[in-house]
Order: sequence, then structure tokens, then C-alpha cells
Amino acid sequence: MEDPIVSIRNLALAFKTDVGVTKALSDVSFDVPRGKVTAVVGESGSGKSVTANCIMRLIQPPGEIIGGEINLTTNDGESYDIVQLDAKDPRIHELRGGLISMVFQEPMTALSPVHTVGDQVSEAILCHRDVSKAVAWQEAAQMLQHVGIDDIERRMKMYPFEFSGGMRQRVVIAMALVCNPELLICDEPTTALDVTIQAEILTLIRRLQSELSNTVLFITHDLGVVAQMADHVVVMYQGRVLEIGSVRQVLKDPLHPYSRGLLAAIPGLNDKRERLSTIASVVGDRDITTAHPLVTLKDGRQISLPASEIPEHLT
Repeated sequence: MEDPIVSIRNLALAFKTDVGVTKALSDVSFDVPRGKVTAVVGESGSGKSVTANCIMRLIQPPGEIIGGEINLTTNDGESYDIVQLDAKDPRIHELRGGLISMVFQEPMTALSPVHTVGDQVSEAILCHRDVSKAVAWQEAAQMLQHVGIDDIERRMKMYPFEFSGGMRQRVVIAMALVCNPELLICDEPTTALDVTIQAEILTLIRRLQSELSNTVLFITHDLGVVAQMADHVVVMYQGRVLEIGSVRQVLKDPLHPYSRGLLAAIPGLNDKRERLSTIASVVGDRDITTAHPLVTLKDGRQISLPASEIPEHLT
């Protein structure tokens, strides 16, 4: 993958609790190619969201990044390791909402219930740019229209509880994009929405990514969404990366047993089956928690498997 905007190498994260230390991430390494949509997939608890929070430096105690690098290279050519930034470094402020923005899965927790929609979107501009409130208000209105919100003068003065779930998520997307970030992280942004609204939001995110030419890191457990949205796919399990490849490679010809298990659990994949396969039934008795270093294959994908299980024509 050429020209990554974010390059994660050997990232490790642990949570210290009363009963000991729990490793949430172990030796996580992957790139996020500039101008593309990269999907991070895996079942709940696989480490997808905490990886995104590490990129934003949102990990709070008892969580702690205990190793690795997260190298960010901006469009201006500036490059630095996010992990090494001091908590008071001004680049942390620019990072959150300026260079990188996040769309969370539950819009009501991302919006203040006591401030109007217009105030919240314009506040995102005022936090990162030296402009007047009038200019910020005007730009907020333009972005809200861009994400499909009509009757803008009235809507800007309304509160989040007066919006539907889909409309609230559009507001959150507008807040994330209003400062034109170089990287947009979408953390399961359609989970809290019904199916028809999900399709609208996914189409919106893909359209905006194409129009604004920004990079998207899309976190999901829904492989149907991956097929619709992604250019590249990162498969995670228990805090480790198991397979990386293009969306066609991973969805059409997965190499890792866990990737095959995820695909087998999709309804409608094989109409001849009476019941859906489970991940465990596909993986079998083998222990997929055993760590193997990522190996780059001839076709460009990366895989975490013993050498004996990698097809010879790809080595």
C-alpha cells in the first residue's frame, strides 16, 4: 500500500485492573492508504475501536499504550509519531477534530442535548479556526446542507432530540467533516440505525469521501458494509491483526480460517445451507490465538499464519 496517511507498527495496549493486566492490543501493524477507505473488521472485543481511540489519543487510565508507533503523515508532508506526543502538545488539539475526526456509533451520546445543532457544528469550526461566529455559522449551515439536511434556517436552531436517528447521525458527520479533516474514522456509524437509514448513511459517507478526497478508516463487524464501502480490509481478532488485503482478496478468497469463519456466518452467502455456520465450526480445533508474524505474500496481502499453512504459489 503506497503513501499511507497513518502507519501503525507493533501497537500494544493494556488495561491495568485489580485482578491484573489485560492486553487489549498485541503487536498491531497496518497502514491506512491515503484517499482510500480502509475497513477494520472483527467480532465484538477484537480491538477495532480501541485501535481507533489510540490513533486519536483518546485512551484514558487504566488503559495505557505500552508499545509501538502510530506515524501520521499530513498532506503538507509533516510526519510524527502520535504515541510520543506529550498530553499538552498543541498537536494533540489539532489532531482531534482538525487533522482527524471521528463519527461515533451512537449519535445521541456524541451530541449535547442542551445546545442547538447549529451551535454544535459551528463550535467545531471555532475550536480549530480563527474565524468569526457569523462565518462559522454560515459554514456550518453549508455543511449541514451538504450532508442532506433541508430547511436549514429552522433546523440549525433545533435541538438533537427534535431530530430522527438518521438526521442526528448526519449532524455528527457534518461536525466531523466541517474542518475538512485528512482522516475520517467511522466507528460503526450505522449500528444504532434501522436498515433503511443505514443504507442512506453509508451512501452519504462514500459520496462525501469521493467528493472531499479524504481518507476513511471504517470500523465495523458487518462484512456486507465492507463489500459496499471498502478498498482495503484489516481483519482483527483478540487484539491482533490476522489478515490484510484488498476487499476482493479478503471477501472472495480469504486465507485465514478466522476470515473464512466471518464470511461463513453471513446470512444468504450459501442458500443451500439449512443453518448458518459459526466461526468456531469453520476454524475447528486449531488455536488461532497463537501469535504469528504478519507475512507479505506475492499478491500483496498480509497474513498471520504458520509458513506450512500458506499456499506455496503465494510465498
